[in-house]
Amino acid sequence: MNRQELIRQAKKEILSHKLKAAIYFILRLSVIVIMIAQFLNKNYNNVFICVLTLILFMIPSFINKRLDIELPNTLEIIILLFIYAAEILGEVGHYYMIYDRWDDILHTINGFLFAAVGLAMIDILNSSEKFHFEMAPKFVAMVSFCFSMTIGVLWEFFEYFMDSFFLMDMQKDTVINRITSVKFHPEGLNIPVTIDIDSVVINGIEWAGYIDIGLIDTMVDLFVNFIGATVFAIFGYFYIKHRGNRKFVEKFMPKRKKRRKAV
Repeated sequence: MNRQELIRQAKKEILSHKLKAAIYFILRLSVIVIMIAQFLNKNYNNVFICVLTLILFMIPSFINKRLDIELPNTLEIIILLFIYAAEILGEVGHYYMIYDRWDDILHTINGFLFAAVGLAMIDILNSSEKFHFEMAPKFVAMVSFCFSMTIGVLWEFFEYFMDSFFLMDMQKDTVINRITSVKFHPEGLNIPVTIDIDSVVINGIEWAGYIDIGLIDTMVDLFVNFIGATVFAIFGYFYIKHRGNRKFVEKFMPKRKKRRKAV
C-alpha cells in the first residue's frame, strides 16, 4: 500500500469518526431537549424513556472500551439511529401508531444487524488462539441466521412479559374482520369454518371487528426479522466463501481489537 493510499484511508477514517461524533451529539441533545419538554408537561413515562435512551446510547462506547470489541463506525451509527427511532420516535413520538410499518422496518433492521453480530461471533472465535476452527460458509451463514432469529424470539418473549405483568401493550393488537376456526363447526368436527365479523361489542362499545391480542403483530415481527436475517446471512455466506470481497459486510461486523505488541 503506497503513501497516498494510506493518507486517503486516514482522512476517510477521521471523517467517519467526526460524522459519528456529530450524530451522537445531535441525537443526545435532541433526547435531552425532549426529556425536558416531557418533564414540564408531566409526562413522566416519556421522561423515563428518554433517560433509558441516553443509557442505551452508552452501550456502543461500553462495548468498545470494556469488552475489547471494536464496532465499525457504520454499525455504531446505525445502532444509535436505531435506538432513537425505536424509543424516541416510536414511543415518545407515537410513530408506531402514526406509521403502520414503522415497527416492521425496525424489526427488519434488527434481524439484519443481529445476523451480523452472529457472524462476527464466529469470526472472533475463529481468530482466537483458544478456539480455532473452520466452518463451511453455508454453516456459518446458518449460524448467523439462527442467532438473529433467536434474538428475535427472545425479544417477543420480553414484549409478552411486559404486556402481561406491566400492561405495556408492546405486542400491538389488530382488528380483523374474518376468523377461521374448527370451534365454529356445528358438529364439533376438526374442520375449519370461516365466519365474517361485522361488529363486536366490548363493554357496550361497538368495534368494527374482532380484536386480535398481539398474535398477528408477533408473527409479522418474526417474519420481517426473518427477512433481515436472511439478507445478511446471504452476504455472510459470500463473505466467508470469498474473503477478498468483504468491504460491505465488514461495515456491520464487530471485531476483536488488535493488541499492540510490546516494544
